[in-house]
Amino acid sequence: MASLVVAIIGRTKTGKTTLIERLIKIFKEMGYRVGTVKHHRGNFDFDLEGKDSWRHRQAGADVVVMSSPSQLAFIQKQQEDASLKEIQQMLGNKVDIILAEGFKNSFYPKIEVYRHKENEHDLLASRVEGVVGIVTDETISTDLPIFRWSEIDKLAEFLKGFLQQK
Repeated sequence: MASLVVAIIGRTKTGKTTLIERLIKIFKEMGYRVGTVKHHRGNFDFDLEGKDSWRHRQAGADVVVMSSPSQLAFIQKQQEDASLKEIQQMLGNKVDIILAEGFKNSFYPKIEVYRHKENEHDLLASRVEGVVGIVTDETISTDLPIFRWSEIDKLAEFLKGFLQQK
């Protein structure tokens, strides 16, 4: 069975990471294997300066894999952003659900996190395709399902429905 991929989108500082943390906990309690993907706009360091893996990357390695009995990390040079589909394929059947932060232009279903007071912007759902629900405590006008911050368990059940359709 292919994993369910859901993109969590929203403006900066609206609570996307907090929502993902809460969904991870709920899905794990349901017995699902959960993976996460964070989209970053620029370069980032995954390992610490001076450590062997960092030194390998600095020396020019195209791929660095760090392995231990309890963890595996993979760092690969990229010429362009990997698509969420490519990442899903790399994860294979290791997870049941992938919660992706960002990737608003992907074709996967999206949940928008919206806090009007924080950013004074319109809903992304008005111009981004594939938004299937909104997490907010604001009063907004939309035909999409709205989940309050106190109802994240209901959002998880809603998303579980997408998994069961696969």
